[in-house]
Amino acid sequence: MEYTVERKNNNTWIIAEGNFRLFLLTGKEKALLIDSGLSLRNVRGIAASLTDLPLELLNTHADRDHIGANSEFDFCYMHPAEEENYRNAGCDGKIVPVHDGDVIDLGDRKLIIYHIPGHTPGSIAILDPVQRILFSGDPIQRHGDIFMFGPQRDLNAYLDGMEHLKEHLSEFDEIWPSHSDLPLTPDYIDIVEQSVKDIISGKLKGEESVMMGTPVMRYDTGFTVFLCDR
Repeated sequence: MEYTVERKNNNTWIIAEGNFRLFLLTGKEKALLIDSGLSLRNVRGIAASLTDLPLELLNTHADRDHIGANSEFDFCYMHPAEEENYRNAGCDGKIVPVHDGDVIDLGDRKLIIYHIPGHTPGSIAILDPVQRILFSGDPIQRHGDIFMFGPQRDLNAYLDGMEHLKEHLSEFDEIWPSHSDLPLTPDYIDIVEQSVKDIISGKLKGEESVMMGTPVMRYDTGFTVFLCDR
């Protein structure tokens, strides 16, 4: 699988395979890779080629396009509510649990974990408070498809997650999603939240479609698409 590497600044890189985006963050003591991609292999080696620091892995959630190379790592940080999805995906590696409000310190670079369920039960966002960037995983996108169909997707929990992020709006200036456009401004939290409210209330009308062989309802908001259960 082809990939690209983009250095955003002296301690942040984007590793991209198609529309799948991984982030490598370094501090003074260690490096952290956010997600491991879909079909890209030797992800650990790719990340290690960019830094000499000890390398660890954190997963925003356990959808298959975020955990493809997890077996290359001794363990992963992950919210414990995501373990069922992780094991169902066939992964048997060690999980080091992270919870809402936890801090991962890379050495003069402290990252804060925010639990934002809905897309999956254990979805998390990661805040870099110094660079004022929120790494959001999948739930916030522009010009992408947000999967809200299938087991354990929950539109009401999604609203709770967005409300939680809104409590921290003063802490970041940019949102870096795992897919589609980057960066996004914090007002996209309100935009996606209102779209889901309109889906739940019936104000936003969907159309029947199929995604990956599964019948879904497709809700086109004009800036992104939500794919929900029929």
